[in-house]
Amino acid sequence: MSDDHGVDLQSAIARLRVLPLGTDGILIETGGLDESLALFGALLAQPVAGLLDVVPAARTVAVRFLPSLLPVRSLLAVIRSLPKSRDAATSGRLVEIPVHYDGADLDEVARLTGLSVDEVVRRHTDAVHTVAFTGFAPGFAYLSGGDPALDVPRRDVPRTAVPAGAVALAAGFSGVYPRESPGGWQLLGRTTVPMWDLSERVPALLQPGMRVRFVAVPEREGGVDLDGVTTPHGDDRTEEARVGSPTTAPVALRAATVEHAADPAVSPTRALVVSAPGPFSIIEDLGRPGRSGLGVSRSGAMDHRALREANRLVGSSTGSPALEMAYGGLVATARGDLVVAIAGAPVAITVDRGGDRITGVVGAPFALDDGDVLEVGAPPRGVYSYLAVRGGWLVDPVLDSASGDVLAGLGPERLQAGDELVVARGWSESVAAAAPHVQRNVSGPDEVTFLDVVLGPRDDWFTDEALARLTEQEWTVTPQSNRIGLRLEGAVPLDRAVTDELDSEATVSGALQIPPDGQPVLFMADHPVTGGYPVVACVVGDQLDRAAQVPIGARVRFRAVPGPALTGRAAAAAAAASSPGAGARSEAADTAPVGPPAAVPERGDAA
Repeated sequence: MSDDHGVDLQSAIARLRVLPLGTDGILIETGGLDESLALFGALLAQPVAGLLDVVPAARTVAVRFLPSLLPVRSLLAVIRSLPKSRDAATSGRLVEIPVHYDGADLDEVARLTGLSVDEVVRRHTDAVHTVAFTGFAPGFAYLSGGDPALDVPRRDVPRTAVPAGAVALAAGFSGVYPRESPGGWQLLGRTTVPMWDLSERVPALLQPGMRVRFVAVPEREGGVDLDGVTTPHGDDRTEEARVGSPTTAPVALRAATVEHAADPAVSPTRALVVSAPGPFSIIEDLGRPGRSGLGVSRSGAMDHRALREANRLVGSSTGSPALEMAYGGLVATARGDLVVAIAGAPVAITVDRGGDRITGVVGAPFALDDGDVLEVGAPPRGVYSYLAVRGGWLVDPVLDSASGDVLAGLGPERLQAGDELVVARGWSESVAAAAPHVQRNVSGPDEVTFLDVVLGPRDDWFTDEALARLTEQEWTVTPQSNRIGLRLEGAVPLDRAVTDELDSEATVSGALQIPPDGQPVLFMADHPVTGGYPVVACVVGDQLDRAAQVPIGARVRFRAVPGPALTGRAAAAAAAASSPGAGARSEAADTAPVGPPAAVPERGDAA
């Protein structure tokens, strides 16, 4: 520390350890939370073209960037040129949160700490906490700076449901659950202050660098008694806590029966009325990037190329919302005349037109007349198909995106029978013919799909044998896979060389996280913002579309390739994996050569 309020960034930067986080990210290890927040604040205060996202954590800062605009060497030069000192708290605004201390674990925390219940409450309310980082769920903030005497472990058996507003602590952090969710922290009490409110300009009440003080208040009928709770005024760094009901309800699809006569964007006569939604269908677009500071991952389509292609075929903007169908199965009736197209996994397309059955083709636009029944079969290859409509689907955006995020509970819900997909009046060009590469990323159930990975950031937490096994053995996609991640199973799990508990740090799409059982989880579109298990490698960004199309029961093989800022062990492993005889690709695998990071195309750019 340079003084009581700032961090000597120049000294900190001189000893930073920079680790690769895929081809478009780095993970910077810091000396602790103060350095993380100082670096986070300094990067936000110095906007740089190509800087996509900055995510602080207890001992790391993750930075994602666009290599074509900001090469990693330029990014590191920016970091080295940051101001010599920076306040650890980027804004320091104080939020007071009223709490009724009646939590189910209050007595257990008192037992673990050897304190009385009253002393536990006093110590918790005396401390001024700092928002270290966000993650786990939208609006969930990890609060550091609590009394060391209250450092207690997580529960041995996590709860399947923790109520919204629960105030809890574990492993040196305090937090407030923004919505009902599973959780293993020790519950101290509850509050009615919403941590996440989509009606606000900034939905998350707590953001990195803010200060938080808990205030014990008595209970009254109808909730927590807020009378007499004050927040210091006259200080422009102070924010008064908002009071209301927590709101994280998913946004429903707009029903065609709602009157929108005054809204020129609505065409109430044109829609698809769903009879059968299939195994899992949900509206997606290209997601909501850059929201990690709110605890929100990008989400969006599992296969960006296929979504772009479906929209291109009907003349819509390539990033428009489309219906993502996992394993097909959709049955829906057209109301009004529509022009639609399906791209992605090859599904059987049948249109029932008054008893006449017409066959459609994946990768080509086709018309639906009023009353036509569209039937989408299951794909023999791949997983995800995308249904786009000329004019676009009408969906209320959440945080500037129409994507449904199943982990965060944001955006449209999973499609149900009886839902109506309403057609908007979006800008359209002429319909297009299919491109020859429409289905190039789709894998068959009996094929082995090769995926290139950049080792790190935590490859040094694993034994040499485990790193070799990562790329030498096949991994099967299990039925537990979904939009959050692909759960893989190999004949021999990966052994760790470091068995310590990892402080939570940022994760990304494509991260291969290794839980205690040693079987990898490949994070996909709806992954959590932070995680507490080591990430051994990250799938190269432009191959995530291919990974998404690997069906349950199919197998994958990983191949280590160079990434940004590779050093020593990772470089040697990448060189060994790419040497002759390191493993032949299947005929179904993409045989495009792997170039340096700057040459890797951005995801979906080739569509």
